[in-house]
Amino acid sequence: MEGNAVDYTAIANGITHGAAYLGAAVGLGIAGCGVGLGEGFVAGKAMESLGKIPEQSGLMTRSMLVGMAVVETCAIYSLVIALLLLFAI
Repeated sequence: MEGNAVDYTAIANGITHGAAYLGAAVGLGIAGCGVGLGEGFVAGKAMESLGKIPEQSGLMTRSMLVGMAVVETCAIYSLVIALLLLFAI
């Protein structure tokens, strides 16, 4: 390289890494908020229905846990994507 030459490859790599870190952080933040709201909604509705029909507690608890597991998969997928962004680049 000459004296005043700029290494654009290093700048591009820095921007790429910064965008990957920012994307991973924002993605995990949005997914965490969505999962928290979803799980809270599921648990609240389950408690509401348990208050109305306490005899069905076993069935409602199972359904609530399945619903929470489905909601939690969103957080797991976002974690996998964030890890791919962080370590694949």
